[in-house]
Amino acid sequence: MAKKLLMIDDDPDFVAGIKSILDGAGFEVDVCHNPKDGLHALQTKKYDLLLLDIMMGRGAEGIMIARKLRKDEKLRELPVLIITGMREQIAFLFPGEPIHPRFVEIDELVEKPVEPKLLLEKVNGLIQLAEAKKAEKK
Repeated sequence: MAKKLLMIDDDPDFVAGIKSILDGAGFEVDVCHNPKDGLHALQTKKYDLLLLDIMMGRGAEGIMIARKLRKDEKLRELPVLIITGMREQIAFLFPGEPIHPRFVEIDELVEKPVEPKLLLEKVNGLIQLAEAKKAEKK
């Protein structure tokens, strides 16, 4: 059965490119172009992985979503792949704070533009890891 992925990103061109890579690899991909719709989708449907952009709307709204997920009992286990053009924005986002890779709990981070091969490696790796964790709990 195809794995279900949700992508939350406000850049339609980027989304179309990533979605076509994932569709081609046999994934079922839902897309939301803003954080509000994304959170609604996460709360009403079941996904195997979330692909999340950081910079949306009024700023770093993707971080807010990632933090909400980690506090949510049902969604806490969902693997999150952050896809962002973040490196140039990180200093702007967190002035004066040490930059630490775990400023928000995420599973992986890749930078835009994303190599298709790397994208698929990360997606498959995160899904396998999540399945292994579930199997351990049984």
